[in-house]
Amino acid sequence: MTQYAISVENLTKEYRLGVLNHGTLVKDLQSAWARWRGLPDPNAPIEPKVMPHAHSARLRGETFYALEDVTLDVEEGETLGIIGANGAGKSTFLKLLSRITMPTAGRIRMKGRLATLLEVGTGFHPELTGRENVYLNGAILGMSHEEVRRKFDEIVAFADIDEFIDTPVKRYSSGMYVRLAFAVAAHLEPEILIVDEVLAVGDLNFQRKCLGRMSDVNREGRTILFVSHNLPAIGRLCRKTALFEDGRLVAHGDTGSVIARYVRRELGEGPADQTFAEAPAAGLCGKIRRIRVEKANGEIASSVELTEPFDVIVDYELVEAVKDLTVSIEVHSEELSVPIIGISDSELDLGRLERREPGHYSARVRIPPRILNTGSYHIRSGMVQARRIVDVAEAPIFRVEDHVGIVTALGYDRKNGATSIQLPWEITRLGRT
Repeated sequence: MTQYAISVENLTKEYRLGVLNHGTLVKDLQSAWARWRGLPDPNAPIEPKVMPHAHSARLRGETFYALEDVTLDVEEGETLGIIGANGAGKSTFLKLLSRITMPTAGRIRMKGRLATLLEVGTGFHPELTGRENVYLNGAILGMSHEEVRRKFDEIVAFADIDEFIDTPVKRYSSGMYVRLAFAVAAHLEPEILIVDEVLAVGDLNFQRKCLGRMSDVNREGRTILFVSHNLPAIGRLCRKTALFEDGRLVAHGDTGSVIARYVRRELGEGPADQTFAEAPAAGLCGKIRRIRVEKANGEIASSVELTEPFDVIVDYELVEAVKDLTVSIEVHSEELSVPIIGISDSELDLGRLERREPGHYSARVRIPPRILNTGSYHIRSGMVQARRIVDVAEAPIFRVEDHVGIVTALGYDRKNGATSIQLPWEITRLGRT
């Protein structure tokens, strides 16, 4: 029988918009009396409230539905990824689980001690030293004095601030502050750990240590809820993922398929042709104007054939003469934002790093057949000048398909691996058996 660490049923969180009080008891009583009689509020502001279109479906009268009718079960020992656009309801969901705020409706059941990493460093006192803040923050997070003392050396080593541990944290850099805060929370021993976008801070080495620590916690049989916009990290850590949109849970299941759905929604589907009309950013030399995928016959593609080449074209504008400029493309799978192909226009011709005059340019590169496996992909293009990013843009998703049936003739639905490249085999008969 499946054991659940977290069980959520019909969870809803509402917020009432507008003025909560008017500053005087008389006006508050007038407004309350009008509401009780079903009349308009006599003290309401004259200006109508304008709600952004993206959230208009969640606003009903004076009530905003931050979360609506969410039902979700998380198994014991599972690492569940949670993804979605900003404002989708992810943080509200975690705050309800953490009892920071109470639900309007629904029920939450949890088994075991809960620790949260929603606001890393909450409770740190700037005038206290790192050592003192380790004990203070550990107590806030529910660790006993003896537990903190026993793990103190591990915490300091994890944060990599040994020589500064007796320095007031007000003198720490932001990276040192966050490393110490995460180190304290990471050495809790809860049955359920909630982590909200803490990997957005810290250098690459520290992020790697954080991911390793979370993997260790999971191997110990503990349950983790991991919220992040870092899709490769979600894919690496989580077997299952939940997708939130507009305050609702819209997908829950295999991480690859849920991430693919999220990427398709964010980038769109259709012909892989995207135009960008914005002006170049201030102080930058240019702007990507258009990215498109074309079949060999020049047709704009929403899908290409596995056994045929296709072209990627990047149109860009330079508003001033530049040197050391490269234009590159990356081909990403829809499941994870990890590039399968990464190439630039200067790799085979270093002369292109010389001066380029202002004007409009079109860069075309041909992708040979069988480089990409069947599946869905999107193009990301970048302009970089002397290691400085000038512009980055992405095109909608396109598909690579096998209408000829080469792959299925071999007995596969889809070849294993990111690519479908073919290499020559040499087979020699060595004799009879």
